Amino acid sequence: MEQSQTLRSLFASAKDSKSSLESRGDTNTEAYRNDVNAIIAKFTECQRQVSILSLFSSNESLEDVSTGDIQYMTLEYYLADLTQRAPGPDREATLKRALELYEQFLTRLDEYELLSKEDKKLLEQYLANPSSFTLAPINDAAARRETKVRRFREEKELKQKLEYLSRNEATLQSDDDDTRRLYLAELQLHIHQTFQALDLLIQELSILSTMRNAPELTQPRADDPRQRSNLGGTNYSDRLDPSLSQLLNGGRGGPILNSKGKPMQPFTLLDRRAQLQDGVFRSGHNLPTMTIDEYLAEEHRRGNVLQGGEQSGVQPEIDEDDLDKADEETMKARAWDEYVEANPKGAGNTLNRG
Repeated sequence: MEQSQTLRSLFASAKDSKSSLESRGDTNTEAYRNDVNAIIAKFTECQRQVSILSLFSSNESLEDVSTGDIQYMTLEYYLADLTQRAPGPDREATLKRALELYEQFLTRLDEYELLSKEDKKLLEQYLANPSSFTLAPINDAAARRETKVRRFREEKELKQKLEYLSRNEATLQSDDDDTRRLYLAELQLHIHQTFQALDLLIQELSILSTMRNAPELTQPRADDPRQRSNLGGTNYSDRLDPSLSQLLNGGRGGPILNSKGKPMQPFTLLDRRAQLQDGVFRSGHNLPTMTIDEYLAEEHRRGNVLQGGEQSGVQPEIDEDDLDKADEETMKARAWDEYVEANPKGAGNTLNRG
């Protein structure tokens, strides 16, 4: 009897500690991880005492279980819920341990016929192939959304029922039937939450397995121009113009000296601080170094501009002081006018004469 009283007080203390854990936001701190492990230790001790007292047996029915002992059927659920939050170097091993505890929780309730037809079918589906268990097809977004909404409503109804039964604790302590209904309602809520957790944990395990078995990234081919120019590694950039650091290094990347102090590439000692200061307000792209006129003059100097070409359409200017040239042009114009007057337009077309 004394051991049973110790179990009852330890179980109540563990539940209170777990409830206070739900509202904490420091989930990434060392203190939170220590508290999770401490609460797991309390529930584990409760589980050990339940086993010593042999409170449950596969040969008995739910009516054979006393009202005060029904609450201990939730031990595996609480342990599974805390285990998946517990820190550890091997996340996959932690998730698999949580799945085992959830399975033990559902299996015990199935032995006492506490699973509905739908829940029993889901348990059979899980036991048949745990790695492929899902509440709805993963590739069907509409079905998953509908399932999620439906199960959210069901969970909300179960929570409201549990809140209603636990509202008057004084009455529950004196009424064994109400207390029994409260514990059974709590079990139904945890059954619903367990299948939801199974679906999420198996998805996470699948992702972790895919990441573990993913092939390593291959290195760029040797003929990659970015690799040959030392731009395919950590110094690679999509910019078309070099960065400031590359400009200061003469467009080259990589270390200047090796570990023994031997130069690996030509370099010039410059006032680097002054250069960096001058480059603070520089444009994001390389600015032109000469005007268009200067560029064309340089091209002319190098002989890259073609000279001459067709000049028939260009009329030379006449020097007004050259009288002989002026008289020559005047005579040409007068002769052309006489020719046009003697040969009107169309005069040579004999086919259209009437």
